[in-house]
Amino acid sequence: MAIISTKYLLQDAQAKGYAVPAFNIHNAETIQAILEVCNEMQSPVILAGTPGTFKHIAFEEIYALCEAYSASYDFPLALHLDHHESLADIRRKVHAGVRSAMIDGSHYPFDENVQLVKSVVDFCHHNDCSVEAELGRLGGVEDDMNVDEESAFFTDPQEARRFVEMTGVDSLAVAIGTAHGLYTKRPKIDFKRLEEIRKVVDVPLVLHGASDVPDEFVRQAIELGICKVNVATELKIAFADAVKQWFAENPEGNDPRYYMRVGMDAMKEVVRNKINVCGSAQRIQTGVAATA
Repeated sequence: MAIISTKYLLQDAQAKGYAVPAFNIHNAETIQAILEVCNEMQSPVILAGTPGTFKHIAFEEIYALCEAYSASYDFPLALHLDHHESLADIRRKVHAGVRSAMIDGSHYPFDENVQLVKSVVDFCHHNDCSVEAELGRLGGVEDDMNVDEESAFFTDPQEARRFVEMTGVDSLAVAIGTAHGLYTKRPKIDFKRLEEIRKVVDVPLVLHGASDVPDEFVRQAIELGICKVNVATELKIAFADAVKQWFAENPEGNDPRYYMRVGMDAMKEVVRNKINVCGSAQRIQTGVAATA
């Protein structure tokens, strides 16, 4: 099997009306927990690592681990560079084998965002690497990124059309009311805006900030064209809460083989639910690795 480009997964999802879950990874245990469920449910998956993740564990080590799991489970994996901001950083990791990258220029003005994304697309497309970009800006906190409400703004449909045409990007993350992290109140999702974007943009659309969003909202977004659903915070909270509870019940405990498994099992329940919400179970494409 192989580490593949996400475009093969997202094109199938777009054609068949489901979404591929993209789960953020943080260490070996989180990778293992996610893939145990994906293997059980035969769901395609995107393993997403932020720059902060690759500071914790070197990219080359995570890549080798994902490659080994792809062979063990006998299905292709997409290892995705999530919220990267530098062409040089992406270039190094693509040369090392990754085939999916998000270049995040959403904090720049439109023209600068286009210029940055186009430079990444030109490089990545020569290396069978798909590129995701973001137009509009989500609020909230993820790793080292903190965007307050005043700095967040929604995606304009006509700007989205121009952006895709000018950059040649493979998928587009849109801002329609979700946010990174957890919500202090029920999120208000602008489904009308999403519908308008879908009418004028033909590449797969991505929903960031799906943690803590009601399942029915995520399903409706998928019906309106979302093909990739990003989940991060819910995974970390489930893992951490389970480990905290284990130590509360086992104050003398010290063996990571026990408490890490408890955290992994709690995370697996979140993964299982997200796969069901995305409709991605039994969707693994057996011929994808050969295509890539």
